[in-house]
Amino acid sequence: MITTTAAAASSSQDFWDVNGLNLGLLIIRVVIGLTLASHGLNKIFGGGKIAGTTGWFASMGMKFPFINAWMAALTEIGAGFLLAIGLVTPLAAAGLVAIMVVAGITTHRKNGWFIFNAGGGIEYVVVLAAVGFGLGCTGAGEWSVDNAANINWAGTTGLIIVAVAGVGGALLQLLSFWRPAKTA
Repeated sequence: MITTTAAAASSSQDFWDVNGLNLGLLIIRVVIGLTLASHGLNKIFGGGKIAGTTGWFASMGMKFPFINAWMAALTEIGAGFLLAIGLVTPLAAAGLVAIMVVAGITTHRKNGWFIFNAGGGIEYVVVLAAVGFGLGCTGAGEWSVDNAANINWAGTTGLIIVAVAGVGGALLQLLSFWRPAKTA
């Protein structure tokens, strides 16, 4: 009887050791993913709709602002949805990182660190980019479509995907389209 109780306790501990990690990754993926997707949906349907987003992109010096507004919105929706369900997680995380790098450079870096600074500092976008890098490294966990489909790009592979596609893609996008007004 003691052996059975000890085995049950050990089995319960093993369940929470493994599934605590999976639950944590699920919470992070779903909250960050749905938050990101909602930002994309807001660019299309909220406030000034896509026309307002286009005007905002033009005001920060983005060439072809209509195309860039749609690219940003669709990247946020797509990457957010993929993060939430845990599908091709490093690519989805790369989308998150790309959006945060562009936002950090174009909008937030001039406002200091803290998000509560006027105009919003880079604190928020740095934290979200770090989450993207973290998810690229850890993968989506067992409670994901990646696991069900036997897609395992975590670890170094995930880190490289996030760095190249996320940071590299953001820098390429900025070099191609961002022309901020020159300050006197």
